[in-house]
Amino acid sequence: MPVTTLMPLRRMLREAYRGIARDLVLHGSTILPAKHLRFCGTEFKSDAYFLASAEAEAERLVQQNHLSRHSRVLDIGCGVGRLPIGIIAKGLEIESYWGIDVDERSIRWCKKYVQSRHPKFQFQHTNARNALYNPKGAALDKHLQLPLGDRSVDIIYLYSVFSHMLADDIRLYAREFKRVLSFGGSVFLTCFVEENVPNVVENPIGYRRTWSGALHCVRYDFAFLRSLFTDSGFHLDNLVYGRETDGQSAVYLVHA
Repeated sequence: MPVTTLMPLRRMLREAYRGIARDLVLHGSTILPAKHLRFCGTEFKSDAYFLASAEAEAERLVQQNHLSRHSRVLDIGCGVGRLPIGIIAKGLEIESYWGIDVDERSIRWCKKYVQSRHPKFQFQHTNARNALYNPKGAALDKHLQLPLGDRSVDIIYLYSVFSHMLADDIRLYAREFKRVLSFGGSVFLTCFVEENVPNVVENPIGYRRTWSGALHCVRYDFAFLRSLFTDSGFHLDNLVYGRETDGQSAVYLVHA
């Protein structure tokens, strides 16, 4: 059978499996998304690793972003709820949480298994276009507005989101972050960043691994990336180089 025939057949079988497979697993007393729903690398297929990483992300926000029972959290690209799963598993109290994602199936999972049990955690689907995750969505433009009021959140969290986004879209989001973030609020994000490289390169050849497909890896020059945020009113508080998934760097911003 030709390869061109096999590929659609494989996709059909994969989708059929996802339609009938259980959508959750129990790790101890913690509900986790089933392995086939997890977008992260292969190491995240391990239930123990997934939960440990979720708790580590929650602890990161405590230590670096001063997460407390008064915190209002916005999670852009929340996926199947790794961050809220970690917050809940660690028994942390927060004031509110909003999770937003372009993947409708992930949002349905989070509503079914997180929001229904923990009403402080709310989830919403957005149809924003992203060539990797939501190619048929609506294009972003200057009218982009997050479904939140002015100064309504204290911490914004984006793990492996700007690593798949070009500069014009980052500018739009940064402008909205300035609007919804409280004075003195903070942002945590991960991205691919290096010094003394071209400003923006999509799927750079020979960089860390082989990249394929739209927006699989978007690498930024450090000075250029910093300017995207400072131009929008943010101060770069810290950058921890290359320790995140696939060699991404951790970026910490504060409302200037």
